[in-house]
Amino acid sequence: MSDNISAFFDAWEIEDPSVRLEKITSAVAKTIQYDDPRTPKTLLGIDALSDYVGMFSASAPGWSARVVKSDIIGGVSRVTVAFSGKGPDGVEKVQLGQYFIEKQDELITRMVGFVGTGEPN
Repeated sequence: MSDNISAFFDAWEIEDPSVRLEKITSAVAKTIQYDDPRTPKTLLGIDALSDYVGMFSASAPGWSARVVKSDIIGGVSRVTVAFSGKGPDGVEKVQLGQYFIEKQDELITRMVGFVGTGEPN
């Protein structure tokens, strides 16, 4: 796995918009395309992606996103991410997501995310 994928997910816990934008800009291409179950349509570009990630850090302060597993085949990275932090009840929670990531020149160009890992509950 390349460090830019970890750098991108590190940005999910950054509350300062300019610092978050800088971190994301270092990891993704200007033409980034991003989809996950919470995006009504494909997000296009760094600013849109940074704003979306900012909504996560604003709605889940103190939560982090960490890559816990990854592999690559045919130029596509499959990455499992643990989103973790304290829930409204004060109890530590972990939610897994899985992303399929394409890169060009080591920058992320496209990401498609899913809730969970596809495993039966």
